[in-house]
Amino acid sequence: MSKREAKIVFTPSGRRGTFPYGTAVLDAARSLGVDVDSVCGGRALCGRCQIVCSEGNFSKHAIVSSADHLSSFSETETRYGERRKKPLEAGRRLSCQAKIQGDLVIDVPPGSQVHRQVVRKAAEYRDITLDTSVHLYYVEVQEANLHDAKGDLQRMKDALAWEWQLSDLEIEHDVLPTLQSSLRQGEWKVTVAVHNGSRIIAVWPGFRDNAYGLAVDIGSTTIAAQLVNLTTGSVAASGGIMNPQIRFGEDLMSRVSYVLMHPEGAEEMTAVVRSGINELIAEVCAEGEIEQTDILEVTIAGNPIMHHLFLGLSPVELGGAPFALVTDEALNLPAANVGLAISPAAVVYVLPCIAGHVGADAAAMVLAEEPHLMDEISLVVDVGTNAEIVLGNRDRLLACSSPTGPAFEGAQISCGQRAAPGAIERVRIDPDTLQARFSVIGSELWSDEAGFAGSIEKFGVTGICGSGIIEVVAEMYLAGIISEDGVVDGSMASKSPRVVAQERTFSYVLLDGERPIVVTQNDVRQIQLAKAALYAGVKLLLDRAGLAGVDRIRLAGAFGSHIDTKYAMVLGLVPDCKLANVASAGNAAGTGARIALLNVGSRRELEGIVRKIEKIETAVESKFQEYFVDAMAFPNKRDEFPNLFSEIKKPETKIVSIERDRARPRRRRKQA
Repeated sequence: MSKREAKIVFTPSGRRGTFPYGTAVLDAARSLGVDVDSVCGGRALCGRCQIVCSEGNFSKHAIVSSADHLSSFSETETRYGERRKKPLEAGRRLSCQAKIQGDLVIDVPPGSQVHRQVVRKAAEYRDITLDTSVHLYYVEVQEANLHDAKGDLQRMKDALAWEWQLSDLEIEHDVLPTLQSSLRQGEWKVTVAVHNGSRIIAVWPGFRDNAYGLAVDIGSTTIAAQLVNLTTGSVAASGGIMNPQIRFGEDLMSRVSYVLMHPEGAEEMTAVVRSGINELIAEVCAEGEIEQTDILEVTIAGNPIMHHLFLGLSPVELGGAPFALVTDEALNLPAANVGLAISPAAVVYVLPCIAGHVGADAAAMVLAEEPHLMDEISLVVDVGTNAEIVLGNRDRLLACSSPTGPAFEGAQISCGQRAAPGAIERVRIDPDTLQARFSVIGSELWSDEAGFAGSIEKFGVTGICGSGIIEVVAEMYLAGIISEDGVVDGSMASKSPRVVAQERTFSYVLLDGERPIVVTQNDVRQIQLAKAALYAGVKLLLDRAGLAGVDRIRLAGAFGSHIDTKYAMVLGLVPDCKLANVASAGNAAGTGARIALLNVGSRRELEGIVRKIEKIETAVESKFQEYFVDAMAFPNKRDEFPNLFSEIKKPETKIVSIERDRARPRRRRKQA
């Protein structure tokens, strides 16, 4: 074996390492704790360890990845395809057979993961006035005969005009080929679906009283969909998947960079996101026990880059000032034009964007949370790899976005992972003993409760997800393990063996064992960088609005909705506010998309609101950096948090050097 070594990065986990040439990809994955399924012991029998080599120049990882950097397709892999009577899908390899021959970025598809991603974007209950754009009409059509030369379409139009007073109807071309068979199969009795009172988009034989729509929220990390009965307004099914674009970059700017370096990259990302949505469509239709062709309308919400890539538009201009959108208007498009596997005559309504970095998902969030109808000053934040922030009330709304990065999703954290069974999601630290207890996804018990070990036997403790990272860092601050500047206090090692030296800094051992879960100094820094970017964006909005604070805060998004609001404020993720007025908004973007699906009036309302929202571009604001630096501290270097510290005890202020040999705490001198 050659002594040469290669770098490898696994997505979506973000875990990376260096391995000798000839190392099996599966062995590399296992040594890094990457979640790759395999039950046959690497003998190429089960086929569960399939991976995809992402090709291109990944500047973020300083890697040029190519399929040529894997060993050639082996006879064993060929025999696997012959046994299954179906070869591996194009681009797929068995990780137990593929050997490292150069630098690689390897994507582990959802089907190859032992612990499937938990995409927690279930439909929220909302009282929505039902006024859809699709209506069903049952009609009895006069049979064709030799004495009347009218075509069957005209006969059906006449019946609709006579029975339902619908005139001047047009028909989608895709409906015409099956029109005659539907009329005759139904013995000249059919149900007709009409869009916006003007266009026939479906004809079924006989009587039918249900049609369906789909509300889709395309996030940079996850895609969520809600299958909705358009005649009752009820949610028939909901589901979510990881956004398959993650292999091109964890954050939005990484994906723009990929397009800049690979001219074909935009088309490639458009294809994979549409394919992912179609997988989700098949999933929710199976759960709802309907045919995919029963879906007659879709509403789409997404941030500007997801919006552009879904529509097949280049996001390159969004990568730099002035951050110009191709279009910020709402769009009505045929489903066939955007490659969705539903009724070919279905209509796709894409919600309007607010600004270059504040997209249709933020607009949907406004529709769901309705800050424009309130007297109180509301702050609504969709927390993700790119935080989108809306501030204001009925008098005035302002919006911006902040690049928080993927740390909140578990990436760039040493033991971080996405939400899946075995991921730590809740943490408590005893301030006296510094002992920790925690809960993990997949178990209802805390780690110090009887039966916990048995409850996690199938998956174990595998890492920390976003909400767990927020809580452990906040608890470390409250327990005095880290200073307000985010430095791990090495002197606490004399108090507890959980504080340990690591190179020139210190770390906190959350779980000791064969595979310890450790929070490092760098992990704390990654959270500081992410939360400081978000808070700086909020401060810019408050400045522009001339406000000192807010009356209510709503945290939205798959991640935002699972943050404990107290810990969000302890970290300084959001400004000071009465804790009782801080709450989760759930999947607000998905809820807004569903409102737009079920109520056409809300679309007009939203399009009017979006035009009035004042947009702030954080990238060109001179005070952003000043606010960012202040927000690196817990909860903030300058801003007081009287509401928060009236309910919890504020830790003692101390200054700690970040380097081990100088890690002695000093009390801060009082200013004269």
